[in-house]
Amino acid sequence: MTEFGPKHFINRELSWLEFNQRVLDEARDPEHPLMERVKFFGIVSSNLDEFFEVRVAGIKQQLESGATGTTVDGLNSAETFAAIGRRVRRLVSDQYRCWKTELLPLLAENDIHFHSIDELDETDLAWIGDYYFSTIRPVLTPLAIDPAHPFPQLQNKALNLVVELRVTEGRRGVRRLAVIQAPRNLPRLVTLPRKRAGGGSDYIFLGDIVKRYLADLFPGTKLLGHWFIRVTRNSELYIGEEEEMSSLLSAVESELHNRRKGAAVRLEIEKGCPSPVVKELLKKLNLGEDDLYVIDGPLNPTRLMAICTDDRPARLRDTPYSAPIAPALQGRNDVFEAIRERDILLHHPFESFDSVVDFLEQAAEDPKVLAIKQTLYRTGGDTRIVGALMRAVNNGKQVTAVVELRARFDEANNIEWSRRLEDAGVHVVYGLVGYKIHCKMCLVVRNDPDGIRRYLHLSTGNYNATTARFYTDLGMFTCRPDFGEDATNLFNLLTGICQFQGARKLLIAPFDLHDRMVELIRREATHAREGLPARIVAKMNSLVDPAVIQELYLASQAGVQIDLVVRGICCLKPGIKGVSENITVRSIVDRFLEHSRIFYFENACRHEVFMGSADWMPRNFFKRIEVVFPVEDGVIRDRVVRELFEVTLRDNEKARFLGARSLYAKRQPRAKTARRRSQADFMELSRPAVSHPGAGEESAKERRYPKVKLAPRPDAG
Repeated sequence: MTEFGPKHFINRELSWLEFNQRVLDEARDPEHPLMERVKFFGIVSSNLDEFFEVRVAGIKQQLESGATGTTVDGLNSAETFAAIGRRVRRLVSDQYRCWKTELLPLLAENDIHFHSIDELDETDLAWIGDYYFSTIRPVLTPLAIDPAHPFPQLQNKALNLVVELRVTEGRRGVRRLAVIQAPRNLPRLVTLPRKRAGGGSDYIFLGDIVKRYLADLFPGTKLLGHWFIRVTRNSELYIGEEEEMSSLLSAVESELHNRRKGAAVRLEIEKGCPSPVVKELLKKLNLGEDDLYVIDGPLNPTRLMAICTDDRPARLRDTPYSAPIAPALQGRNDVFEAIRERDILLHHPFESFDSVVDFLEQAAEDPKVLAIKQTLYRTGGDTRIVGALMRAVNNGKQVTAVVELRARFDEANNIEWSRRLEDAGVHVVYGLVGYKIHCKMCLVVRNDPDGIRRYLHLSTGNYNATTARFYTDLGMFTCRPDFGEDATNLFNLLTGICQFQGARKLLIAPFDLHDRMVELIRREATHAREGLPARIVAKMNSLVDPAVIQELYLASQAGVQIDLVVRGICCLKPGIKGVSENITVRSIVDRFLEHSRIFYFENACRHEVFMGSADWMPRNFFKRIEVVFPVEDGVIRDRVVRELFEVTLRDNEKARFLGARSLYAKRQPRAKTARRRSQADFMELSRPAVSHPGAGEESAKERRYPKVKLAPRPDAG
């Protein structure tokens, strides 16, 4: 049996960067409408920002502490940091080449223009002058850098203009630097008031307007040069595990203030900045040459997504998609009655998230409902869910919300909603010391005519109506007693003082989820060795856990056919002779962010399907409260197998396959093979159609998608 070592694993950070390359590939895909390509282009930068704020920041801390250990792929911190730098520079170069040679010309062809000051006529210049003096100048603050003025605390990810000046001090001229932060409360792209017959747009960058009027800001000096810079800082929150839950709110708030002034981890600077200025900036920021990224284009392209407005011509945007209500809930006024009849599966964004909101709103108003308990990870800006919880309190119900204050980059939002919920009378709990509450669960206790019944919604995604329109996720309504008992016990664990006593149906991290997943993989390996049908299909966002990867390798060696659909990080290497020849890994990046986690085990033809909130990562298994739940309704289980997995595995347009050399590539379908794009197929499957009375979950879908067993792995050519 093969002994697994570094050569069998892919570096986690480099795998994530390959995912961001796949996002950039979508920006370069001519089959996407132009505005969608611009969005993907901006997402690349947004992703990189978070990568540096968290992952690179952590690696730099390891370097500073002198850590010498290696990860499972054999790289130490210094080697990983160097490899990241090389890969990011190549990625950024590709990104700005895409902007200059592809997107910018296409935007111009479609009457969307970005102008420099030199291109403007007298009318434009007069308007810009008025705009500068009335709107921009009042909020600008030039900051000198000299013996009397220390280097300013440049805000995280803010756009700054560094100005080199010559000033007269006594009888001699002295070189000085100054910094101007571009106002964050003004649009980075300024729309020129030109009238175009075809409804086009003319933009100029805010920073270019500031550049034009530098002499106004530094009178009596000689301008030597000016360059945009952008600093990325360590944005991880450091909350000690000793923090009491009563003080967690204030601890998170305090750390949020520190985030803006965390240690610098990256300096982006406009191309053309002279070496002496660059060196001085690096010194002031305590950064090295390896932390410098020279940008040949607009800094922070995320702001370019502002041009992707709904009033653009239809040809430039994806066709708007309006998700229908799930078939099992169509025409049903009483969601509780529908759930009593059978479990109900929701597939977002292809089926409407409104059903989840309706569930909560009906629970808030229903006099038979006694209590509501809910976890909230990313609350979002939609008031309907938290509003329903508040109304439920006003209607005399006992309401508990377990809010995760440390949901990365949503902390401030969650703090605000926590306070509003508490003010309304909701019992707000912040979870367990040392663990993030990442599970997605809502429990409604109702006094039905035949006794107390617990209604449960479990999900792979957040209770966030905004992201539910753009993320692919699965949710399930059920009132199965064992599920309700497990949910009750878990909420008691989160809100009270008790120990985990096991669960009847749910798999719960950090208690038993990892062990159960390992057991299920090993069971498939045993079946394969015994000549019984054995197969694993798993869909997730990230696959990192070394122990699970090794179990998958062992299962592959035993003959188990394994298909992994991993959107982002994958540390497993498929296709290694004698190790992972029976494993395929594909990633799908498309219009919607793939976010659902689904796990299928053939189990000698006694299929088992699980869904939940956890990826196969150490943090999900051991540092978070996660819930993975079995699908016990046979109709839903069959739908997951023959619809969700079949459609996903047949995708030959957006699926990219991971090779043994850690690179992803599309596979050309064989001649006469129909082109299949899974997300487009899911939208087609969800089209409203006439359903038969009592059809339940099967309804219209049955007539458009045939009943089939999970097919052998498709040959993509």
